[in-house]
Amino acid sequence: MKPSYIHKLIVQGEHQQLDFKFEIADSQKIARTFSAFANTDGGKLLIGVKDNGTIAGVRSVEEYYMAEAAANMYSKPEIKFKSKEWVVEGKKVLEITIPASNEKPHYAQNEDGKWLAYIRVHDQNILANRVLVNTWKRKKSKEGTYINYTEKEKLLLEYLENHDSITLSKFRRIAGISAYKAGNILTNFLTLNIIETEISEKWTVYRLSGEFKEEEM
Repeated sequence: MKPSYIHKLIVQGEHQQLDFKFEIADSQKIARTFSAFANTDGGKLLIGVKDNGTIAGVRSVEEYYMAEAAANMYSKPEIKFKSKEWVVEGKKVLEITIPASNEKPHYAQNEDGKWLAYIRVHDQNILANRVLVNTWKRKKSKEGTYINYTEKEKLLLEYLENHDSITLSKFRRIAGISAYKAGNILTNFLTLNIIETEISEKWTVYRLSGEFKEEEM
């Protein structure tokens, strides 16, 4: 039997642009995934598919409306998505496609009413840190970004020229400045593509961007 479109997606397993959901039982929780996809590379959710890839089927039409609530009520700004219903193995699977957004940061409201931004890293939704959120805001701003090139900025560049990467806490310590000030410097450099960031569940590091290295050569 020729594998269907949905089977071909499932065999990939969950990854940065694909997530499986057995069901949507909580619009606020699914809003985190919407936020993460919109803030990163976009992605697809397959509703009615278990984590192990087993097709369980969508149990209620209400799940579409809960997804709609996640995008409209519990996401800020609203997240646009497309949906399509498939019948696979006699069961309904709801495919939701969320494009990468040019309006990030997109926030999801948690159970305490707080608005938090997420990113997608491999198959996980991870809370975006202040530096990244501020970088997104800065890139949208019409005011532009100007760097006051002090000894602290020079120290950061010199360190990264001799080391693969640096964390915010490491930069704060060697520069002798507050976490707030260190974060602002990193935000400026990220906005101007002088550095780039790598984020995992356990750590966030910053390194010179390939684009900046090429300009230096």
